[in-house]
Amino acid sequence: DYGGKVVFSPRGGLMSMSHPTGASGCAQVVEATWQLRGEAGERQVPNCKAALTHVTGGGVYGLDNAACTVTILTI
Repeated sequence: DYGGKVVFSPRGGLMSMSHPTGASGCAQVVEATWQLRGEAGERQVPNCKAALTHVTGGGVYGLDNAACTVTILTI
């Protein structure tokens, strides 16, 4: 939602990029970094000062997760 106070998934989420197994977390951090640097092009969130990414994996699909990472980036 670009018109709201909080913007989420400006790139469309991982499904919009075929959910690349193993690269999902990296892709999220790269997008967050581009947003903070003002380098996200048409997806740019105006005045972006903070970004959060969340990814889980390594478990049995639909049952549990072996790893969970939350990354918070600020400028």
